[in-house]
Amino acid sequence: MGFRDAQTQLCSAQAFSVDAVSGNTYDSGAAGNDITEGEPIGIGIDVTVAADATTGDETYEFQAIQSAAADLSSPDVLALIQPARADLVVGKRLVLPLPPGSKTKRYLGLNFNGGGTTPTITVNAFIAPLSFLGGWKAYADGFSIT
Repeated sequence: MGFRDAQTQLCSAQAFSVDAVSGNTYDSGAAGNDITEGEPIGIGIDVTVAADATTGDETYEFQAIQSAAADLSSPDVLALIQPARADLVVGKRLVLPLPPGSKTKRYLGLNFNGGGTTPTITVNAFIAPLSFLGGWKAYADGFSIT
């Protein structure tokens, strides 16, 4: 899977129930943070609490966004994914590739758009090279080794 650090972590166990942006942003303007060169990158989104499907009309959309502002206001959408509600189970990883050459603003983040009656989901999201995002599986927390 590679490695993650606090700088590339867009959110950790963030619960989304309304349209909202990730709790953290990636500042590509800081020294050494240019991501426009090199291997293609994307956003990995790991489901840590399954999507709600109580009423059956819930919809889920995740967007890779960029903004000139650290709070991700007035963002541009770089890519989006609209997974089926039934696929959003604990351990599921979504991969949101960033199109090459699309990033033109300083800050990157994740935007969540929920629809329907009670859309709720909890995820971890992070930026990584696309080669790091495949072939990985999340397992539920709370296990013990004896």
